Amino acid sequence: MLREVTATRYVEPLRSGGSVPGIVEADDLGTYVVKFTGSAQGHKALVAEVIVGELARALGLRFPELVLVHFDPAVAAAEPHQEVRELHSASAGVNLGMDYLPGARDLTPELARDFPVGPLEAGRVVWLDALTVNVDRTVHSSNLMVWPTLGTVPPRLWLIDHGAALVFHHRWDTTAPGKRYDFRHHALGPYGPDVRAADAELAPRVTEQLLRAIVAEVPDAWLAEDAGFATPDDVREAYVGYLLARVRLSAEWLPTDFPSREQVAAEEAARAARTQAGRPDWLKQVPDLHGKPAVEHDGAIHLR
Repeated sequence: MLREVTATRYVEPLRSGGSVPGIVEADDLGTYVVKFTGSAQGHKALVAEVIVGELARALGLRFPELVLVHFDPAVAAAEPHQEVRELHSASAGVNLGMDYLPGARDLTPELARDFPVGPLEAGRVVWLDALTVNVDRTVHSSNLMVWPTLGTVPPRLWLIDHGAALVFHHRWDTTAPGKRYDFRHHALGPYGPDVRAADAELAPRVTEQLLRAIVAEVPDAWLAEDAGFATPDDVREAYVGYLLARVRLSAEWLPTDFPSREQVAAEEAARAARTQAGRPDWLKQVPDLHGKPAVEHDGAIHLR
């Protein structure tokens, strides 16, 4: 089960995304990025974070430890912004924390040009995203971090932020577990991911026993509001059934067609040209910021 900690100090909010997570220190002396239950994304984003994150860890991918954080809004009483204080007030109780990676850097397109990722490692990440229908790991929003960035330990690739995964649970479309999704512009596509080798390695490891153990870690309260199910355990059964069916149908959804880095750059240049051509003259002096990577928060981890 996920460890439970209690927030003792609120450090600061992270404003790089709509959920406005916050950095907190806890009674185990750890520092965590906390996603709050009162955010606009709701409980299903937290459910996806737990299921996909713990599945990634079980499959040997690097993903920071998740913990359940007991949060009293009083520890953040000095927060000056009203909207953030309202978020905290709506999030009293158990929230989700992810181990903070100090100094971690986003894998931006610029950094990716020089950062080595092998085809099998890239394939494993793409395979996990395809299995869990994570549509939010693109060349512009990689949700991948490079850490550590100091010392003698070589930097490694870390996965973060899976709140946009498991898209099927928003409407519970259980009729199409073999559905294909467009992963051509996955953040690791330019690395030539060996998705077939990843499928051969990982698919046999996603067992019913493993999935049951993972969904058991999701708090009942985060599942209780799912319409159409009588109990939280019924929701857990739905997740297990869907993911088990999907992994058995991997031959139907396995993504294998990825553009090269040069093709991606050419597509971006063409898109920028079309955007600029469609602007009125007075706007042509304004830089096109669409699709540019977000600015890092003091060089540290950030979530969307």
